[in-house]
Amino acid sequence: MASIQKRGENRWRLVAELGYDAQGKRVQERKTIIVDDPSLLRAPRRLQNYLDAELLKFQMEVEAGHYIRPEKLTFEAFIEIWINKFVEVELQEKTKVSYKFHAERRIVPFFRTMHMDKIKTMHITDYLDYLRTPEASLNRDGKPLGSATIVYNYRVLRSIFAKAVEWRVLKDNPMTGVKKPREDDIKEMEYYDEKEIELLFMALEDEPIQLRLQVTLAVTTGMRRAEMAGLEWKNIDLVNGVIDIKQTVTMFKDGAPVIKGPKNKQSKRRIALAPAVIDEMKLYRTEWAKMKLQLGDKWTAGDSEFLFCRTSGEPSDPERLTKRWISFHRKHDLKPIRLHDLRHTSVSWMVFKKVHSEAIAKRVGHTNTKMLQIYAHIFDSVDQAAADVFDGMVIPAKKKA
Repeated sequence: MASIQKRGENRWRLVAELGYDAQGKRVQERKTIIVDDPSLLRAPRRLQNYLDAELLKFQMEVEAGHYIRPEKLTFEAFIEIWINKFVEVELQEKTKVSYKFHAERRIVPFFRTMHMDKIKTMHITDYLDYLRTPEASLNRDGKPLGSATIVYNYRVLRSIFAKAVEWRVLKDNPMTGVKKPREDDIKEMEYYDEKEIELLFMALEDEPIQLRLQVTLAVTTGMRRAEMAGLEWKNIDLVNGVIDIKQTVTMFKDGAPVIKGPKNKQSKRRIALAPAVIDEMKLYRTEWAKMKLQLGDKWTAGDSEFLFCRTSGEPSDPERLTKRWISFHRKHDLKPIRLHDLRHTSVSWMVFKKVHSEAIAKRVGHTNTKMLQIYAHIFDSVDQAAADVFDGMVIPAKKKA
């Protein structure tokens, strides 16, 4: 008969019965559980109900053949549990995709059949060393992984084994003592300087209004790509010239946009528009309305009115915004920077124009002004302007004489 045995102050052993074997020996499975909730420990009846429920669940798992002893749990089997109980439940869509990709394509093939309790710190360091070899590359060219990818794998491993300890599959975490790999090939932030900005807007003059507005918004508002993809006309007040950032489109999953709130509390913000940008938006509003009218029944997005949208009315895939930008800067032979670097250009220009750091941080949705320190060196003329304020303060010795 299934039973519960007290093994300590907050520890109990569950015993599930499976009858008798061919030799008449009783077949049992045992599992130890720990109750950490003080309020539960102080309420005997509630505690007993909880233990009874855990015992019934354990007995059913054993009878159904679903229970696996932690010491017999393979890494591959645990990853399936980790994905279903943590990745799919707690992570954002883009992070889900990344975690699952690295776990299934890189990490599982390395540890696949090892039992969880047999994986030691040395195995983790061996894996990180393996990532630095050409064999770890999933590209046809066999180019070694960048340090950022290796660090990302470290983060995924840390999550896997932290959950293994939290769920008491493991007593000790093999990640303890494993240092985070160095990121020694981080790509420096890029931006357009004054002359490059001038070339950019000259190149935009004869481009379609949709592309023109996309690039203009990126430079003049510092919006993130996901914020531009999630922008609807209802979020824009053309009379007062402001944009409210209330939602983002981070990616597409199974052909549908993943629409969520801003990145953080500061990201939900109001951005003022320059008069020239308001004029561009009014022009685009007219063109956009004509396009929607012409689409007729093809418009299936209901009341949604995304600025940058597909012919169905659904928002543009953020990747599409990136591809549009790449095609544009290649066409005009502009310096090749990322779409996100237009956001850096926006901040850099405000630094150049001596806008207060608090105002810049609020405008672009930075959590604090410390993020702006990386922009201080952007334009040589900023430093020169700082030097010029001291002109006249120092009187040369010859003039003093």
